[in-house]
Amino acid sequence: MTFFAPRLQKVTQMAFVVLVGAALSWPTLAQATTSAKPAAKKPVATKAVERKKAAPAKVVTASRSAANKKNVGSRPAEKVGMPKVSRASQAAVKTGQRQRVTLSAKAHQPALKKVSSKRALSAPVTRVSVPAALTAGERLGLRHAGDALDLNSSVAFVVDQDSGEVLFSKNESAVLPIVSLTKLMTGLVIADANLPMDEMITITQDDVDTYKGSRSRLAVGTTLSRGEMMHLSLMSSENRAAHALGRTFPGGMQQFVRIMNSKAQELGMKDTRYVEPTGLLSWNQSSARDLATLVSVAYQRPILRELSTSPSYELAVGQRTLQYNNSNRLISNPEWEIGLQKTGYISEAGRCLVMQTKIAGRKLIMVFLDSTGKLSRLQDAERVRRWVEAQTYLQLFVRPQG
Repeated sequence: MTFFAPRLQKVTQMAFVVLVGAALSWPTLAQATTSAKPAAKKPVATKAVERKKAAPAKVVTASRSAANKKNVGSRPAEKVGMPKVSRASQAAVKTGQRQRVTLSAKAHQPALKKVSSKRALSAPVTRVSVPAALTAGERLGLRHAGDALDLNSSVAFVVDQDSGEVLFSKNESAVLPIVSLTKLMTGLVIADANLPMDEMITITQDDVDTYKGSRSRLAVGTTLSRGEMMHLSLMSSENRAAHALGRTFPGGMQQFVRIMNSKAQELGMKDTRYVEPTGLLSWNQSSARDLATLVSVAYQRPILRELSTSPSYELAVGQRTLQYNNSNRLISNPEWEIGLQKTGYISEAGRCLVMQTKIAGRKLIMVFLDSTGKLSRLQDAERVRRWVEAQTYLQLFVRPQG
């Protein structure tokens, strides 16, 4: 026993060392065993899934069909190869997209406008011809009447102021609208009333014409003397000035119009009627014979001769200076000697003109109504003047034979 004791103790120690070493090396052995195992075969479906995962994620664009959009929206993000994004990040992305879309639309607005303008220019234009409104003379058939001088006016009348001899006549008894020739009677009533010419008159809203759309350079609130109102009315046919003269007349506008008609009757103007002092209404009517009478009487008033033949007039209104010119171009023509004149126009009456002038030493009164074109009435006056001159010289140098 004494002989085996040392040997048994040595074997026990060796066994203990082996057990401790095995315990310490156990994790390494387990790993070696696991790695040493053969790899199991994977099913085909699993490989296909791995290939899908390994493929790059497809970007969903705005060109997808409605069906694809619906399918993509119903799938989780990881199943289409897109990483999960927080709701805050998604909102930021959507906001950025909206901003980019808005900026893109704004950037293309000029181009869109150019395209639309080009289309508008290239679009076919339909032109409709609107017939011009007939004048009162045309409706009466006066334009078809011929005359020896081939005048443009439907009505013409030339008479010697001193002797009353009628030199030329064409439809002289026709009653037509006389437009701003009315202002001669307006001036005659004011002149005969002996009202103070330095009395100040203010243009009000009542003087603004609303039924003809006529233009005026006298704004509401403009204050001028009665003499200045007369000047602008007779020289440049200022409608608001003429209306203000009637409105401020003693007794008001109704009294003023009543006196206009009463004076016409006193002068024997049986074809004449007045309804207001400007002539803008076509109900102001007269005949060429009556107008020749009015011109002859108005010529006897120096103030009417002076104001109606004034070439121009400068008017200080506030901080502005308005330049008014005579509506009759013949006033500035040195070949003409005009003692009194007045022009007029509205579409219902055509171009009108009355004058007192001296031709070949004779005082003549000329009346032209319902003339076509802006210069036609002046051309008619020139034709009559040359014809009168020719007739006068013919009588002087050609003696009767016998």
